[in-house]
Amino acid sequence: MKLFMATLATETNTFSPIPTGRSAFMGERTWFRRDGSRHSPQIGNIPLIAWRRLGEADGCDVAESICTFAQPAGTTVRRVYEELRDMLLDDLRQAMPVDVVLLFMHGAMVADGYDDCEGDTLARVRAIVGPKAVIGIELDLHCHLTEEMRQSANAIVIFKEYPHTDIEDRAVDLYHLCRRTVAGEIHPVMAYYDCRMISMWRTPVPPMRGFVDRMSALEGKDGILSVSFGHGFPWGDVEAVGARMLVIADGDAGKAQALAERLGQEIWRMRDEASTSHETIDDAIGLGLAHSSAPLVLADVADNAGGGAPSDNTAILRRLVERRVSGAAIGCFWDPMAVRFCMEAGEGAEFLLRIGGKCGPSSGDPVDLRVAVRKLAEEHSQVGLSGSRADLGASAWVSAGGIDIVLVSIRQQTFAPDAFTGLGLELSDKRIVVVKSTQHFHAAFAPLAREIRYVAAPGAIPPDYGNIPFTKRTAPYWPRVADPFAA
Repeated sequence: MKLFMATLATETNTFSPIPTGRSAFMGERTWFRRDGSRHSPQIGNIPLIAWRRLGEADGCDVAESICTFAQPAGTTVRRVYEELRDMLLDDLRQAMPVDVVLLFMHGAMVADGYDDCEGDTLARVRAIVGPKAVIGIELDLHCHLTEEMRQSANAIVIFKEYPHTDIEDRAVDLYHLCRRTVAGEIHPVMAYYDCRMISMWRTPVPPMRGFVDRMSALEGKDGILSVSFGHGFPWGDVEAVGARMLVIADGDAGKAQALAERLGQEIWRMRDEASTSHETIDDAIGLGLAHSSAPLVLADVADNAGGGAPSDNTAILRRLVERRVSGAAIGCFWDPMAVRFCMEAGEGAEFLLRIGGKCGPSSGDPVDLRVAVRKLAEEHSQVGLSGSRADLGASAWVSAGGIDIVLVSIRQQTFAPDAFTGLGLELSDKRIVVVKSTQHFHAAFAPLAREIRYVAAPGAIPPDYGNIPFTKRTAPYWPRVADPFAA
């Protein structure tokens, strides 16, 4: 069996002020060509490493193309997407004939002129390999599931966990589905169900924890091969935005559709229980000041770089300063200019520094503080998804009064405590720790937190799902409509 594999991925926030260009794919994060699986784990190559290991163990001839996963931001520049896609397609032509194509893509990539980059890429791959080859694709659960994806692929497998702790597990699932399909052991058919909902679902806690466990328990029984819940990415202005169930059955389209509908209706019934409550900034700070036994971790969800936000919004920092809070830490601010000023001043220096508020209206106004430079690092990183490392670049820990601030030069959400502690900033003695992230911080920060709360501060991805200014989704959805099924 000959296996061809590649990664081409980003999550596009079509409302973000940050364009996604060539350096986002080929300079700032993961970029490999033909050898991504032979490097240490990063978010983009985790599936490739698994697929090579499994394929070579099965005696496969493995051909590899590009591996690139850009930090989420705004719409991808058209010529950049086309260049990367065509690299992948050229490598595929050179590798022909192939039996299996395995792709790792995000599922919510949008480029100028292409609302469905994944569907476009899959359709072109299918045109090259023909109808007999097996095509499988692994997607982030914040994906837009489109009909072109379903028609072009034999199998789509989506992460089940948020935070995404199961990237490798789902890659393994996809490999075995496709290998068995090539062998003629199974005949996968896929069905969607539109849940008519736009929201965020957090899988570590009830009721979603139980739902994910039930999905997994259904797989491998009664002809059901795979079950996925595509949460959707709310800040993508495309027709297919929103939550969908995906079920793969062995040769029985009716069975796949029936189960997708049953599970989708279950998601609908738990909509209120599964929704996340969000605190105001002042209420959240008040909760943090009320106790001192362990840190209260506050998620600045609207300024999450992982959703395409700049990660330099100052709203929470400003209130911490105005309320003269002590025992607080906040990060990571994407502010390369401030980092360079700190580097110039040196460790131990004290000076007036302008922090954040640099990328546009969603960033708020900058905050001017007299800071002390506590620690500098030319290269800083943190634990990322599924055990990978996430680079933060040149970074600085500064303090102002009782507030400790981490500044970084590579835009990245806060995944793990070592974003702070790697610079020597201890968190266990803090009353409040503010992380610029929506959910991926949860697995690493929960063990040290007294409690975790989510804050509705201003930013580029506010959790106001009923008022996102879509222009392309025409079908009604909750929470914009109380009962979209009746509508």
